[in-house]
Amino acid sequence: MRIGLLTEGGCPYVGGDAGLWCDRLVRGLAQHEFDIYALSAGEHQENEGWVPLPPQVGRVRTAPLRGAEDGGVNYGRRARRRFAEHYGELAAVLCADASRETSGASGTSALSQADRFANALYGLAELAREEGGPARALRSEHAVRALERACRAPGATRLARQARVADLLTTAAHLERILRPLSLDWYGQDGLGAVDLCHAASGGAAAVPGLLARHFSRVPLLVTEYGVRLRAHYLTAAEASPPVRSLLAAFHGRLAAETYRQAALVTPGNAHARRWQERCGADRARIRTVYPGMDASPFAEVGEAPERADPDTLVWAGPIEPAKDLVSLLHAFAEIRGHEPKARLRIIGTPAGPEGETYLRHCRELAELLFPDAARGPLAPGGPPVSFERTGGPELPTPADAYAGGAVVVLSSAVEGFPSVLVEAMLCGRATVSTDVGAVREVIGGTGLVVPPEDPRALAEACVTLLRDPRRRARLGAAARARALELFTVEQNIAAFHGIYLEIVSRVPVRRVLLDDAGRPLPFAAPAEAHLPGHWSGTTSSAAARGGPRWATRPPAAVPAVTEGAR
Repeated sequence: MRIGLLTEGGCPYVGGDAGLWCDRLVRGLAQHEFDIYALSAGEHQENEGWVPLPPQVGRVRTAPLRGAEDGGVNYGRRARRRFAEHYGELAAVLCADASRETSGASGTSALSQADRFANALYGLAELAREEGGPARALRSEHAVRALERACRAPGATRLARQARVADLLTTAAHLERILRPLSLDWYGQDGLGAVDLCHAASGGAAAVPGLLARHFSRVPLLVTEYGVRLRAHYLTAAEASPPVRSLLAAFHGRLAAETYRQAALVTPGNAHARRWQERCGADRARIRTVYPGMDASPFAEVGEAPERADPDTLVWAGPIEPAKDLVSLLHAFAEIRGHEPKARLRIIGTPAGPEGETYLRHCRELAELLFPDAARGPLAPGGPPVSFERTGGPELPTPADAYAGGAVVVLSSAVEGFPSVLVEAMLCGRATVSTDVGAVREVIGGTGLVVPPEDPRALAEACVTLLRDPRRRARLGAAARARALELFTVEQNIAAFHGIYLEIVSRVPVRRVLLDDAGRPLPFAAPAEAHLPGHWSGTTSSAAARGGPRWATRPPAAVPAVTEGAR
């Protein structure tokens, strides 16, 4: 079958956030054809280049989601009126009081509000298809005024009524970026309209092309989310004003609800994401949890040699940023040293952007205050109590080497989605101590110790317990490795999506109308057997050229008569 893979900031770009699992998926399903439609983070990401693509990738089409704002057309009077109607309807839904909607006080049901949002979204899409992209209109004063009228209308939320001009401009700019896919020319019969299935690698902007392909060409949509956009908005929009946070949360919630309503299946990466999806209106009957697939081979050697671990060493690994709560870990380790004076803590990771650099400096300063010996460096005699290291050097060439040196791997996050670092530690056969955030408890499944987040004393007690009990460490490490190999490998992920692809396509009627030489429709010309994966090779007959298999052109073999009583 032919799959349209929809990504945002990931595959096929080098260093894309979600690029790794998409690349593994495409390579693992070599029997299918993939067209990649990628929304980039801007020209800087596009200039970094692509990862090497396998031969089953037929085409790649890209568009920037951030950065340059050129493009779009100047609408005439009639088109401007249509735009104002649809955009005003969308803004009205975002400003509507959800509590009044749920209670019925406003006389409008939740379903009708969802329909209003959908009608506005697809109305803008149809306008873009007929008149050209609405990029300029979305950035125009007409859009800001429509948003202002919705915020001042009766029935608007209190926060919406408090929106000032700066808040309206910020909200309109964000909506313009998310709605940029409306201006793309991806939806014809030479694009997404020709694929058998659209697979969105995330929600939000990446799912918008899939919604439009379903609206215009009835292409089925599959949505995979390892992090729900509404949750990400709540975590990252702390610096925005309350009116902006409220309006954008309403937009992300409405877009997620429409995405889940139109998707044939939704595949969260864990139960934590699944609960968010259900909160946004996803139907439980159309949700299938598919865990992210990780390559187990780099960790096989370490996992099969648990004796390499230093029995007195704790390891923390991952990107260094405030959400990882290394401050609590350092305070917990100060208490651990009071019970186990020989204990060491190795913090292995790279700062995540400028904020991460600042946070790393703060953690180094705290470590020097709590442990004066930490300033001696990792190569000092006897080793420091706390060391800050990075992978890629001669001491730690691979992530597996980082986990190999410790008896216990610690995860101290205050906020977490799917803890891939924890899965890597499990593949290495290491006992773990983790905070109870995100999907941690689901991933661990009883093979490690879990403590409350932001509780240094509980974290210290759990670590001391494992440092003093080598047999328990060994049992937990072996159980963790077995669980990771069963649930979180690339092979498991690929097999799950292969079955899901077949299930979705088997439910969709044939959309292509095949014609004979005279231009008349051919009934039953594309039977179910025509959806067999792979390429039809060899010489093509007229029927094969129309899309049917070559064996369909041969006359049927003579069927022997069956006499009564024959067996």
